[in-house]
Amino acid sequence: MSPLTLNLDTVHLTDEQFYQLCQNNHELNFERTTKRQLIIMSPVGGESGNREADLIIDLGIWNRQTQLGYTFSSSTIFKLPNGADRSPDAAWIKHQRWEALTPEQRRKFPPIAPDFVIELRSATDDLDMLRSKMQEYMDAGVQLAWLINPQQQQVEIYRQKQDVEVRNLPTQLSGENVLPGFRLSLSCY
Repeated sequence: MSPLTLNLDTVHLTDEQFYQLCQNNHELNFERTTKRQLIIMSPVGGESGNREADLIIDLGIWNRQTQLGYTFSSSTIFKLPNGADRSPDAAWIKHQRWEALTPEQRRKFPPIAPDFVIELRSATDDLDMLRSKMQEYMDAGVQLAWLINPQQQQVEIYRQKQDVEVRNLPTQLSGENVLPGFRLSLSCY
């Protein structure tokens, strides 16, 4: 099932109202674009869920070993500086940036752009919508982002102020200077 996008031009949900909407509807996954469109996403299937879990495990293990920051799952919504409220499939934030947030900011939807995000395209995801989401991340200050696309056996690598790099699977990805020492081997999906 494709995500449902609602135009909220005349509704003007406040940040607190959006937070309460999400809290009162745990069975649904919500995001808001920079244009304040509300996106309602269906849960992913077994294959996508398993792949997503593996990505989070790999990122989490690296983070536990280095203790450089904090790892987040797709259940976390980030209030991005560009006005979007987004939940990547996996995210990571440097220790000092996360610790600079107040306890209240950490408890709700953190008002911060992650340093690193991963989006994993599921069978029902529209590629153009995902690419727009990746651009929102970059516009918000994300330093490194990977869009893994099993349907086309590719990964798109997004970096600040650089063209998108596209690699065919299988490939080895590096966390570069954002995630020092992090390596991810992606085989054909």
